[in-house]
Amino acid sequence: MPERRTAAAVGRLAVSLLLLTITVACTSSQAATGNTVTFYIFNEPGGSFVRAADTCTKASQGRYNVQLALLPSGADGQRQQLVRRLAAHDPSIDILGMDVVWAPEFAEAGWIKPVPDDIKAQVTSDGTLPAALKTATWKDTLYALPYNSNTQLLWYRKDLVPTPPATWDQMISEAVALRQQGKPGLIEVQGAQYEGLTVWFNSLVASAGGRILDDNGNVAVDDTSRVAADIMHRLATSPAADPSLSNTMEDQGRLAFESGKAAFEVNYPFVYPSAVKDNPALARVMAWAPWPSVTPNTPSHVTIGGINLGVSAYSRHADLAFQAAACLRDADNQKYAAVKGGLPPTIESLYGDPTLRQSYPFADAILESLRNASTRPLTPAYTNVSLEIQSLLSPPSHIDPLKVPPQLRTRLRDAIASRGLVP
Repeated sequence: MPERRTAAAVGRLAVSLLLLTITVACTSSQAATGNTVTFYIFNEPGGSFVRAADTCTKASQGRYNVQLALLPSGADGQRQQLVRRLAAHDPSIDILGMDVVWAPEFAEAGWIKPVPDDIKAQVTSDGTLPAALKTATWKDTLYALPYNSNTQLLWYRKDLVPTPPATWDQMISEAVALRQQGKPGLIEVQGAQYEGLTVWFNSLVASAGGRILDDNGNVAVDDTSRVAADIMHRLATSPAADPSLSNTMEDQGRLAFESGKAAFEVNYPFVYPSAVKDNPALARVMAWAPWPSVTPNTPSHVTIGGINLGVSAYSRHADLAFQAAACLRDADNQKYAAVKGGLPPTIESLYGDPTLRQSYPFADAILESLRNASTRPLTPAYTNVSLEIQSLLSPPSHIDPLKVPPQLRTRLRDAIASRGLVP
């Protein structure tokens, strides 16, 4: 019996290895021949990615065929799958849907190709927002094509607050006053220990006139980090803070606002159509305004989000991949993605399009925010940098603002130099 089980196991292993060999061979063969361009991207419920792939395939008149390969819905899962394939020099991957913070890391690793001059000319001449281009650039070289963007706004209840607060200090004061009157007065913001906490801190630092890293990836922490940390701590320890602030991400904030507990919410535009669908009565008194400033009469600089399209360094037909990527992010496809998928465009002129404005009544506010946007720290070590920021500032109620600048400098220098343990 042991001999039979061993023989059977060996036989199953041989069959499995044969099937794996055939699969790899077929994948490599497809990558090496034919005109199929594989586009790795997450699933967007509005169907804009599927529509863009079909539209560009038809427009190419046989030059290429865009085929979607779906990634996980979360950014961490997307990055993990792409990194594994790229590190293995997988030739089946052509176009990458990249988070706006990945370009420096992927470029430094040699995983993506620089954008050719003719495609770069198209992208820079069609009115692409400067902040979006900056997220796709590393060491003065454009490595990706800005596909869509994103930014946060201030959402508030106009039945409670006739005029939106202009600054964080004003918003906290008004929220506390509402609470003292027995009215909904919570401020919903992303305070959990994850990427959203880094975005909140980075937006406050930029709005105070500072930076976390300079354009060369060097530590640039100054007193604006203390100012940002002080605002976070004051909100977290005030009556305006949601009791679950230290566990709140974007969706938890949306649900809390829709439940009627809050007067203010700092979040992305997806919260508006959600409220229209889930709580129409609340949506009728829901208004929007620019992200609060740190100092009066000074515009805020909100951290830009979105997706860029890169081309793998291991693609067997990179020229076709760049042509397809340029089509995928053209004005028509960006408009469709905005109207059907809620993804803000990177081409500035689209914000004046009547069809888009019907679906985006807050288009002007989004455009203003994107024109003044800040980027997250641009560095190949971004993942480590973000984790250090999250660790230092979590939970927000325990922040010691005076200690943040010196501790952050030390942690970031170690993270960039790969010293010590990442939290």
